[in-house]
Amino acid sequence: MKAGDICTREVITCPSGTTVLEACKIMRANHVGDIVAVEATQEGQVRPRGILTDRDIVIEVLAREVDAAKLFVHDVMSSPLVVSYDWEDVWQVAKRMRLHAIRRMPVVDKAGELVGVVSLDDLLDSACALLSEVSLVTGRQPHFELKHRA
Repeated sequence: MKAGDICTREVITCPSGTTVLEACKIMRANHVGDIVAVEATQEGQVRPRGILTDRDIVIEVLAREVDAAKLFVHDVMSSPLVVSYDWEDVWQVAKRMRLHAIRRMPVVDKAGELVGVVSLDDLLDSACALLSEVSLVTGRQPHFELKHRA
């Protein structure tokens, strides 16, 4: 299975020059825990530049008592940005998440354009679906044995 198969395609984004307060409002309105900071290219592509999570906001803004209206997403977002490619196997994605200790990762295509976000939950759902399918193998074996030996 590939990252592009399991990622969430509806990604909430904002320019990196957005204030953290405005980004929080966008996150609240969309019921999400992260927002991808993007940059539009001259060709009209949308490329991710960073990711801002609710955890980043708590640790870097609230805990330091910084005014979120005077701080910009690019000041707080996780960078350098770690991405996965839509063609990458989920095992590679999981390893990269572990190596970088991250739970969410933008997914890009070969041109670097944003296509989705893959999360730890997406990987867990995928792994559970695989294990569920594998668990059914032994249950069908007696059926086929009876059919072939009857």
